[in-house]
Amino acid sequence: MSIVFDEQSKLFYLHTPHTSYVFGLYQKFLLHGYWGPSLRELAPTPGLAYIAQMLGSSMGTSEPGSWLTRDCMRQEYPVYGTGDFREPAFHAEYEDGSRETELLYVGHTVTPGKPSLPGLPATFASEGEAETLTLELADPKTGLHVFLLYTAFSDVDAITRSVRVENRGGEVINIRRIMSASVDLPSLDFEAISLFGGWANERNLQRQPIGRGDITFDSKRGHSSAHQSPFLALVRPETTELSGEAYGMSFIYSGNFAAGVYGDITHTARMYMGLNSFDFNWRLEPGERFDAPEVAMVYSTEGLSGMSRNFHDLYRAHLVRGKYAHSPRPVLLNNWEATNFTFDEEKILSIAEGGRALGVDLMVLDDGWFGKRDDPKSSLGDWYVAKNKLPDGIDGLALKIEKMGMKFGLWFEPEMISPDSDLYRAHPDWCIHTPGRTRLESRWQLTLDLSRRDVCDYMLGLMYRVLDGAKISYIKWDMNRSICNIGSPALPRERQAEVPHRYMLGYYYMLEQLTSRYPDILFEGCASGGARFDAGQLYYTPQIWTSDDTDAVERLHIHYGTSLAFPPETQGSHVSACPNCVVHRNTPMKMRCDVAVIGQFGFELDLTRESEADLAVCRQAIEIYKDIRHTVHTGDIYRLASPFDGNFTAVQFVEKDGSRIVVAIYNVLATPNAPFTVIRLAGLDPDARYRDVVGNLYSGSYLMNVGLHECARNDFSSRIVTLDRV
Repeated sequence: MSIVFDEQSKLFYLHTPHTSYVFGLYQKFLLHGYWGPSLRELAPTPGLAYIAQMLGSSMGTSEPGSWLTRDCMRQEYPVYGTGDFREPAFHAEYEDGSRETELLYVGHTVTPGKPSLPGLPATFASEGEAETLTLELADPKTGLHVFLLYTAFSDVDAITRSVRVENRGGEVINIRRIMSASVDLPSLDFEAISLFGGWANERNLQRQPIGRGDITFDSKRGHSSAHQSPFLALVRPETTELSGEAYGMSFIYSGNFAAGVYGDITHTARMYMGLNSFDFNWRLEPGERFDAPEVAMVYSTEGLSGMSRNFHDLYRAHLVRGKYAHSPRPVLLNNWEATNFTFDEEKILSIAEGGRALGVDLMVLDDGWFGKRDDPKSSLGDWYVAKNKLPDGIDGLALKIEKMGMKFGLWFEPEMISPDSDLYRAHPDWCIHTPGRTRLESRWQLTLDLSRRDVCDYMLGLMYRVLDGAKISYIKWDMNRSICNIGSPALPRERQAEVPHRYMLGYYYMLEQLTSRYPDILFEGCASGGARFDAGQLYYTPQIWTSDDTDAVERLHIHYGTSLAFPPETQGSHVSACPNCVVHRNTPMKMRCDVAVIGQFGFELDLTRESEADLAVCRQAIEIYKDIRHTVHTGDIYRLASPFDGNFTAVQFVEKDGSRIVVAIYNVLATPNAPFTVIRLAGLDPDARYRDVVGNLYSGSYLMNVGLHECARNDFSSRIVTLDRV
């Protein structure tokens, strides 16, 4: 069994294949006990006194009849107002103005499988793949009931947590703060790893020591953002990519979030993640419930790569859904960097013909096909075909692409509205705004109010009309601005702070309707590049555009940081023209291809303008990609050398059965008299033998101890190495 409750010790044990998570009852509230390598036997029954430290003082607040203070206890789900002065997981305000909550144990159930979360993305599992513990806690004064949900997976080293709140009283409850997970770890000997960035510079790795006090990473932008990722890891100072302890949290949500760690005087590190409490309130009427999004939690003793493998396995098996979850996806060609808004049908067909000649599977028409969209200043919301560009419509163009032997894809930006659009002129109240305030535009656009179901249904109707009328195999869903002027005239005054979360529920509603109606369409998420690259998005779109920066050198960093939590097959990775449109760097076609083939491969350029030599490289890259993608997209990742540490990068993928190895090697700049760089592989059978493409044989022990030797004699050098076990 994955979940066990020991009646004598009052301890809950959650087991995954190689880890255990333990907490228990102290009186009627919950204390955290342990999270780490497997505990194969139930411990003796010392109760939880060992985690309720005897540190009462005149500055603390003690439990009746004892010196125990909650401020010094390792709590499982801390609440505001009961003497714990650290960051709470839950904070509510009641109708009498009080803000104190006491959550006491009522009971628990253990059920096979995993329940879904209404209206939210979440992991899934069959009855044989997981067990779910549901703990019921209640506030004795207010009728507030809080349900803590834990799922332990039997096939993956991962635990998920979420929270449900029910108002069973007779008065309104205002939820001010709700974290989906909080864990008190008994040490401050950690470093926090987060992913920061901005447009075209997403998911840079930041590693910093923790101390006493709070370190928070968050987004208040209405989406998970390129600036901070809804991901947090705590690692030991000695932890490397391949060894050492790593605790990871990833939020399965695409909106405002907060993640952090609070260090206290008792040497406890409180790690937490959930909805951002900034400008958040949820009004819970009597009889209503609120479901908070889910957090995925993993632990590894095999370093950062081990942590990543756990996240990758969880998301591959229990988050990504649909036809393309476990099947090869098409190599695509997108016209955006080739044409921007300036194109007609003839131009798109010529680009498609260039792709067809190389072996591309899918042609994607990006922005500019609708309304009067000749620049970014108009027509968002007017999702009808611009016949001056496409006289035979989307259906006619799609048919011509299909006759070439390729599939056809289309770009949408359904969350936005242009002030210069027929839709805005008809419905100026349909955007997010505060009446009487200036409506702040970004990229000449405003944000549609997806907290309104009528707006969501109208936009879905426009999309249905296009998708039902043409042979479309792929949709790129874009979103190109953060949300400000937060307000919705459709909601009463007391519910205005609910708008950001209600917006996300509307967004998820639209995606659920679309993916259910069109199960054969491959959906790709995009938000001005990688500004909404999160686990919540993956529930609906099995791949996400990783960044608008397609420069090969920059993408080494972006792919590396993204891979901390997300599998390579989720990362849209395209070859673009040079000089690069973002950093204006020239890199050889081979390096551009070698970087892109370890993601979700495609092209973002006009292939009719490329030289025969570069086209030959592209053609070979497609062959390489199709040869290695099963290993890269289903295998185990080992990051061998980081681009954040220097000039050299190497990443390795190992087939789950150990039969194949792919190693991607990159050197940015050559140096005179450069020594050989030694690349020691990892995760191999030391006694097995492996053959490379030219017939050389190596033992696993040789590859892991002596390694491959690389000497870069040119700038921007790269190669893809494949080894097969014999």
